[in-house]
Amino acid sequence: MDYNDITYEKIGHVLRVCHNRPSKGNAQSTRLLAELDDALDRAKRDNDVRVLIIGGVGKHFSAGHDLVDGLELRGNYTVEQHWDWEQEHFLGNAMRIWDFPKPTIAQVSGACISGGFMVANSCDLVVASDDAYFSDPVLHSMGAAAVEALVHPWVLGLRKAKELLFTGGRISAQEGKEWGMVNHVVNREELEDFTLKFAEQIAKAPPHAMRMLKRSLNRTADIQGFRGSINAHFDTHTVSSSTKEFWDIVNQGAASMVEGGKKSSS
Repeated sequence: MDYNDITYEKIGHVLRVCHNRPSKGNAQSTRLLAELDDALDRAKRDNDVRVLIIGGVGKHFSAGHDLVDGLELRGNYTVEQHWDWEQEHFLGNAMRIWDFPKPTIAQVSGACISGGFMVANSCDLVVASDDAYFSDPVLHSMGAAAVEALVHPWVLGLRKAKELLFTGGRISAQEGKEWGMVNHVVNREELEDFTLKFAEQIAKAPPHAMRMLKRSLNRTADIQGFRGSINAHFDTHTVSSSTKEFWDIVNQGAASMVEGGKKSSS
């Protein structure tokens, strides 16, 4: 696959893949997610790759799913079609990152919102710039029960996850570190170099033993109920994004975007 919406850069035993739609806030188009899936599969089969970094080109990590792209391509889907598509692509993409057999690091700068937050949360480790922030506002903005993969309580704790989601607010990088969601916070200018050095240190470990260790750690989460919880929430999310309440909000927002476009072009 030729990549347009992501970058793919190998540096020794480290692979850095970045969202590459900076003019759109690195919003995740259907094509971007397909390219990211392809990159994951390619990296999984490449024995030279020992650590994967996922970042963003430009100011932001990712502003989330590209809603305009989604409405254009899937706006007329039935509930069944939405369930099938999101299960394979939105939830599936997140879980393929979670299940990726090699260590993954989210390199987060600027906005990390909704679908972007879901990608970062699916990584093993998070390094954030001091101007980064994390948010999942879709309850307030769309009437949906959070994003498709609800990792939030597993990395923030239940109380903080409820506060974040119920209010539709945001978490700064430093707050994320204090609450255990972020491993390191660094100056924006240092983010890329710090994350690469961090990855290179991890890449020094024997690769087979590293894969076995990650497998064991993820199994620990599964024994605690992680995968069952994620799958249960996905069905709840699908129901919540099929209601009249949801579509009233979405259609009102779409109408506002169209009207805004008319004004900007006149």
